[in-house]
Amino acid sequence: MSEISTKPYLLRAIYEWCTDSGYTPYLAVKVDAATTVPMEYVRKGEIILNISYGATSGLKMDNDAIHFRARFNGVSRELYIPVQNVLAIYANENGQGMAFEVNVTASEMAPASAEEASAPSLSAVPAKGAETPAAETASTPSDDDEPPKKGGRPTLTRIK
Repeated sequence: MSEISTKPYLLRAIYEWCTDSGYTPYLAVKVDAATTVPMEYVRKGEIILNISYGATSGLKMDNDAIHFRARFNGVSRELYIPVQNVLAIYANENGQGMAFEVNVTASEMAPASAEEASAPSLSAVPAKGAETPAAETASTPSDDDEPPKKGGRPTLTRIK
């Protein structure tokens, strides 16, 4: 019998602590082929998501994945995040939370059998009306931009 991971339980506990304390829970996620998120918001292979009650609809945190609906630029999107790809969960207001090391993402795991290898997988799909107006494209930062200056929104810093 394989050992059950503590990670999904810790994620649910930190989420509950954030909401009980009046904080806004945020997830830092490593994006890969098994993750379904709006790709236009992914920076350097990672995305930060607000998972508060007001920002999500139908939030379900299972032992294998976190899935919910959220609005991006006014458009409702379905998100799917394997628990294995979660880098951190923290309170946006004070940065308190928990970080996790992600050595192998869900899409990098080798299937155990040939049957699993042929199973369908989830991937990101373009948003409805994938054409982005030129003004939005110009204001969207690229992966090569420098980090934001101090004094703005709080950010999570991982220390190894």
